Amino acid sequence: MLTTIRDIAKHVGQEVKIGGWLYNKRSSGKIQFLQLRDGTGFIQGVLVKKQVAPEIWEDAKRLTQESSVYVWGTVRSDERSATGYELDVTKLEVIQIADDYPISNKEHGIEFLMDHRHLWIRSRKQHAVLTIRAEVIRAIQNYLDTNGFSLIDPPVLTPSSCEGTTDLFHTKYFDEDAYLSQSGQLYMEAAAMAMNKVYSFGPTFRAEKSKTRRHLIEFWMIEPEMAFVEHEENLEIQEQMLTAVVKQVITNCKQELAILGRDLTKLENIEGPFPRITYDEAVAFLQKEGFPEFKWGDDFGSPHETLIANSYEKPVFITHFPTELKSFYMKPDPNRPEVCLSADLIAPEGYGEIIGSSQRIDDPILLEERYEAHDLPREAYQWYLELRKYGTVPHSGFGIGLERAVAWICGLEHVRETIPFPRMLNRMYP
Repeated sequence: MLTTIRDIAKHVGQEVKIGGWLYNKRSSGKIQFLQLRDGTGFIQGVLVKKQVAPEIWEDAKRLTQESSVYVWGTVRSDERSATGYELDVTKLEVIQIADDYPISNKEHGIEFLMDHRHLWIRSRKQHAVLTIRAEVIRAIQNYLDTNGFSLIDPPVLTPSSCEGTTDLFHTKYFDEDAYLSQSGQLYMEAAAMAMNKVYSFGPTFRAEKSKTRRHLIEFWMIEPEMAFVEHEENLEIQEQMLTAVVKQVITNCKQELAILGRDLTKLENIEGPFPRITYDEAVAFLQKEGFPEFKWGDDFGSPHETLIANSYEKPVFITHFPTELKSFYMKPDPNRPEVCLSADLIAPEGYGEIIGSSQRIDDPILLEERYEAHDLPREAYQWYLELRKYGTVPHSGFGIGLERAVAWICGLEHVRETIPFPRMLNRMYP
């Protein structure tokens, strides 16, 4: 039975068998140092010439980068090792000698690496990123699943946009027009009326011709929706969830964060309550601190969000956006209808918005008015309007972009490394 490198600490002093690949190799004459990976981690195997059969030694010498092998050896603790353990190799069986591997230890351009993404994800850094991504997913679902939320799967094919925008991917659904989903939110509102607290987790698609470091064409969203929850409680739930996620990643991914060189002090400070400023206060701040041309009613761009975020060590909520700036379903503030009960959560260190949220309109007459004002197709979403006819209640929700959250937690420059196979404006390969 194979032992995984992830579980190697359980086998100190024991002989184990590992199936894996040669990540790198160096030799000092009578000793070969084999850097091995098995998909769960990395470990160094030490092969001493006088302690193994001659054919084992020769097999090891002919191994090339990414050759696949079975390796037997005794596990021992080693404080000098990044993992804390090494493997004294006693036997080796070659599965395949790999061809010349295109990704060497020299510097490669990003386009070359993206063209070889199917191989680049094997590298130590990319492995760390994808491990953290998986942990972030587990942490979010763990928080939601243990706090009364039910996972509901919305459709990917929809009859129209959920937000009235034109950035949609069009396709044909037999003889009808259909679009790849931008969001599962409207369907989550329907599900919340049946299940109380729900969330969706799946791919979303935006046909935005954007090349910024924060944008992907296909990305993954987690979208909770909650019946009988109003604006303030919605923000508190986001604080609790994000705090739990960051703590779980720090606890379970210390080695991966170290590989990425992440400053843990930046993450250890993440705990609610998060600071909150209104859109009005944000506008005044921007006008004072370097954007005098920014006026009330303008939307925030990356430089604006970064300037605001740099004033705080924690994520910051910007609340009460202009009603006309946000989606038709967001509830206007009863005391000031020109702004709505909405919030964007801006990550520190220049990572921008990672969560968007609002209390939804529950008044059927007001929703009808907003629907008509935005000139939305009634035939496609008549069902959504009907939700307010049959037992309407106050309800709220939010959406967290997985890749942006992972980029922030990992401290990455670009979201393209946070997803196994990114889809961007000029990239759909591999």
